[in-house]
Amino acid sequence: MSLVFAAIAPHGTLPEAPVPGAEKTHDALAELGRRFAAASPEATIVLSPHNVHVEGHFAVVLAGMLSGSLAEFDAPDVKLTCPVDVELATQAIVALHDDGIPVVGASFGANDPGAATAPMDWGVLIPLWFMGGRSEPQVPAVVVSPARDRPIAEHVRAGRAIARAAGASSKRIALIASADQGHAHDPSGPYGFDPAAATFDDQVIQRVRENRLSGILELDPALVEAAKADSWWQLAMLHGALGDGWRGDFLCYEASTYFGMLCAAYAPN
Repeated sequence: MSLVFAAIAPHGTLPEAPVPGAEKTHDALAELGRRFAAASPEATIVLSPHNVHVEGHFAVVLAGMLSGSLAEFDAPDVKLTCPVDVELATQAIVALHDDGIPVVGASFGANDPGAATAPMDWGVLIPLWFMGGRSEPQVPAVVVSPARDRPIAEHVRAGRAIARAAGASSKRIALIASADQGHAHDPSGPYGFDPAAATFDDQVIQRVRENRLSGILELDPALVEAAKADSWWQLAMLHGALGDGWRGDFLCYEASTYFGMLCAAYAPN
């Protein structure tokens, strides 16, 4: 089998832990969940910017389980534990390595990866809350961290390698780019205000609406930095994985707080 569903999903809000004015985002996340379920994936690959960071390398979690909560965001009752598809994670590492992309496998806790439980960051928990993490049975996940100190073109190649690993699998696989957008929309926010945040978000929205993810490679790295964007690298990986053979459906964009949130669903042509 191969990839059967893909999405751009924010990770800054849940109905159970909301930011103000995010109702459209909550509805769009629920819609992503419905489309995910309709595609019947057997594993989910999540590209998260908030998991393990390894200098100069992409990273793939190899622990047997993921577990986390939103306690640090004052929502301790939002908890999730999910199995890892270690076989698929290993295949992704091999595909990345074979393509000459620097990659490491990372585990946590127990020395036996099968008995290890790695922290589930909010960039993974919130998308999985809607897509597979609370399904019966749960859909196993694979967590991949981008490498912001590597070239953006390498992220495109990394996405292609991940798609190749999915294509070599016998499973139906979903791919989620967990991505909030510019983080400098609000002068009272932690990153202050910069008009670049709105400019960056507008340019990403335009390219998603046009079903032209390749256009995110045209963005100026200085704009990405000024916007304090949290999405460029995951979107480049998503573009690499999907290529031109998918149709996108823009669902929602909101920037009711200091960061922008965008939802989009992708299905094969």
